[in-house]
Amino acid sequence: MPMSPGYIPFHPHPSKPKFKLPPGAVDAHCHVFGPENKFPYAPERKYTPCDAPKEKLFALRDFLGLDRNVIVQASAHSKDNRAMVDALEAANGRAKGVAFVGEEVSDAELKWLDKAGVRGVRFNFLKRLVDFTPGDVLARIAGRVEKLGWHIVVYFEMPDLPELEDFFTALPTAVVVDHMGTPDVKKGVEHPENQRLHRLMDKHKNFWVKVTCPERMSLAGPPYDDVVPFGRALVERFPDRVIWGTDWPHPNVKKEAPDDGVLVDYIPKVAVTAAAQRALLVDNPMRLYWA
Repeated sequence: MPMSPGYIPFHPHPSKPKFKLPPGAVDAHCHVFGPENKFPYAPERKYTPCDAPKEKLFALRDFLGLDRNVIVQASAHSKDNRAMVDALEAANGRAKGVAFVGEEVSDAELKWLDKAGVRGVRFNFLKRLVDFTPGDVLARIAGRVEKLGWHIVVYFEMPDLPELEDFFTALPTAVVVDHMGTPDVKKGVEHPENQRLHRLMDKHKNFWVKVTCPERMSLAGPPYDDVVPFGRALVERFPDRVIWGTDWPHPNVKKEAPDDGVLVDYIPKVAVTAAAQRALLVDNPMRLYWA
């Protein structure tokens, strides 16, 4: 099946990063898609991506100088986690996963996912990507995965945080916020809307955040310097609860496929010391996913 009209495939020839990643660095947010002939996309999907199989992901990992991956289930595969699990099993311990499940998931399937290396589930609140799931259903899923020691990843946009915050803070697990809460860069770091996430994380020590996807928020384009203050503020304020990832293969980017080498070179702009870089790239993701 062809890609959705306007869907932009991943960059075919990323540049070699100038920034040398610390040994053991983790790409803590990336995806696999298909191949469709083996792992069909979900009938209810809102977009059809290009195939981005595990072999391409692992080749990028090695090219960039990364050591490990956290593979996050994306909405194009919906609740069929087989492509993600297949990648985990092929990674020989160098990848963990975040699944997407419904209330109907069986205990046997959760056990299968856990054995494969899944350590969290993703709750997606972007209406353009998924249909709404009632909060009571999500709460019941959270209660089940808590028993496995998993955490919950939440994907939302910053204007929606006020209506979601009470639900998030009632969750019984660690909560990982995708893509800095997708702030509106035009409003600036100090805008009350963007400071709300900082206040939440100050108060709730079980919250983590991914300083990922500057390419989705930038108004200026690469090298995404207009997004740097948002990532740096989070890294400096919450040094032991930040993680980073490429978001490869960058599903649903709007303008152009980002160069993953440029994304790696963005890291020292938000984590400016060697200690901050090691925490962001090695210590924190290892504690969250491999401990």
